[in-house]
Amino acid sequence: MRIVIYLLALILVLPTVIRLVLTVLRALLAPARKPARAEAEGIPLRGELKRDPVCGTFVSTAASVKKSVRGEVVHFCSIECRDKHSG
Repeated sequence: MRIVIYLLALILVLPTVIRLVLTVLRALLAPARKPARAEAEGIPLRGELKRDPVCGTFVSTAASVKKSVRGEVVHFCSIECRDKHSG
C-alpha cells in the first residue's frame, strides 16, 4: 500500500517539478530581450497621446513626428504619414 501512495505522489508531483525546471532553464538560457525602439532612442514612453490624422494611430507627443499646419502642430506616427498628409 505504501508503494502505491508513493507512486501516486510521484505521478502528481513529477510534472510540476519538470515544468518548474524547464521554466528556470528557459529563463536562464533565453537571449537578452532587446529594448523597444523608443526606449533605445531615449524617447519617453509616457505622455499625452495624439491621433495621427492620416492612419488614425494614437502616438505619444514625445515620440511623434511633428509638422506645423496653419500655425498648429500636428502629430504623426511616422515620416510616411507626415508626407502623405495634405495640409
